[in-house]
Amino acid sequence: MGDRLFLRHPDASTGRIHAVDPSSAGWEWLTFDVHELRTGDRVVSTGSAAQGRERLLLVLEGSASVKLDGRDGGVVGRRSSVFEGPPAGVVVAGPGVTLSATATTRALIGLASAKAGKVSRTAVVPDSEILVEQRGSGSTARQVNHLLDPAAQAGRLIAFEVFTPAGNWSSYPPHKHDTEDPPTEALLEELYFYRFARPGAFGVQRVYTPDRSIDETYAVGDLDLVVVPRGYHPFGAPVGYEAYYLNVMAGPNRAWHFTIDPDHAWLMDWNPSAPTT
Repeated sequence: MGDRLFLRHPDASTGRIHAVDPSSAGWEWLTFDVHELRTGDRVVSTGSAAQGRERLLLVLEGSASVKLDGRDGGVVGRRSSVFEGPPAGVVVAGPGVTLSATATTRALIGLASAKAGKVSRTAVVPDSEILVEQRGSGSTARQVNHLLDPAAQAGRLIAFEVFTPAGNWSSYPPHKHDTEDPPTEALLEELYFYRFARPGAFGVQRVYTPDRSIDETYAVGDLDLVVVPRGYHPFGAPVGYEAYYLNVMAGPNRAWHFTIDPDHAWLMDWNPSAPTT
């Protein structure tokens, strides 16, 4: 189980560096690829990948020219590093739509998909729709960019960027969303894709279930990925190392309801129903 949950960034300078699907992750709803592209390289989602599935494309770093069913979506992306601020929008594509992105600079691109839901949207979502939230306080303070939050027009995909200051914790207090029990909890498969501001940096990700059938702790590095099929999943950034992660989630219903680990519920210091900018 531990090897399935933690994916180390391979030693490759270009191409697809991560690929997560139901067979590799042991779940049902979510797929996710990460691509490192040179100028002129292209990522395409069509054929079986487009049938019955909603997709989300994020240019994490660099820029890319986007097309949706051959229509020009313009150039997306403006950051040379994820630590330079919110992205210049995200791209969503509904079932059956051919989605392509051609790198106009060196580019790091994340491409997620999930089984389509009742709502479908195909668009380049502008950065004006991305809420920037300051969440938590003290050593649990962090910034959350709502790329595709539960209130956004979409089928099943939910996505956030989280910036954890050096020495702080995020995804905290530990919470889980692995049971479909509305409105208390929603079943959401989730993954974390990491970047760090300094070379050689690391962070600590724990994934554990109440019965400890899963209880894993990982020292995650730059470009690593952690799969969270179920259980609580806090993250800590050591002193000196600011951290970034991309969260992507999907499940049978598009709702973000979670349960806090009762042992740590006393540490809850933010209101999930009222994010602040």
